[in-house]
Amino acid sequence: MSNAAHILIVDDDQRLRDLLQRYLAEQGFRVTGLADARELSRRLDRDPPHLIVLDWMMPHEDGIAVCRRLRASGDHTPVIMLTAKGEEDERIDGLEAGADDYLPKPFNPRELVARIQAVLRRAAVAAPGAPEPSDGPVRFSDCAVDFTTRTVTRAGVVQELTTSEFAMLKVFLTHPHEALSRERLSLLARGKEHEVFDRAVDVQVSRLRKLVEPDPAKPRYIQTVWGRGYVFVPD
Repeated sequence: MSNAAHILIVDDDQRLRDLLQRYLAEQGFRVTGLADARELSRRLDRDPPHLIVLDWMMPHEDGIAVCRRLRASGDHTPVIMLTAKGEEDERIDGLEAGADDYLPKPFNPRELVARIQAVLRRAAVAAPGAPEPSDGPVRFSDCAVDFTTRTVTRAGVVQELTTSEFAMLKVFLTHPHEALSRERLSLLARGKEHEVFDRAVDVQVSRLRKLVEPDPAKPRYIQTVWGRGYVFVPD
């Protein structure tokens, strides 16, 4: 169990929190639960998790504010946001705040395990088809993407990407000049266990453009293919 991934659950619903703690522990994870985010910073310093399952609606500080605070502080711990069923705007808000994935309530705990495993895979291993480390960083414009260290620099300044955003950027870089539908982008970046949610893909593409494009309003590298999806056009 010493090598088990540590999952931190932050949810004020005690019944759900207890259920998830028991179920995830049975699946081989090490699990810690918090009723709200007031002790989160201290917990992160003392016993950092590999992934945070974060409820959107909580007292004192909601999940969106927590996620924004983490990202603003430079904390890149993957976050799966739990949202109200069918509330598309909550999912969009979560992704814009820096969440790596989302799961609408109510949900089957098995689906949460699948999402956790998928996010941890994206955080830990290179996607199929990615260049070997010996190939060195991939460069375009004033950006350099290093698959070995999972970093993106622009004009020498490190850019802050979530694991999901890095996975999507990697898909673009390893499929240059190929028009990729939203469905294919989601499949290659997230895996088959993830539902296709067009606006979620659009939000992440928009965030990537802000990070790597000279003018995000007039994208040069990650271009829209009307009626198809998106295409990466290298220098």
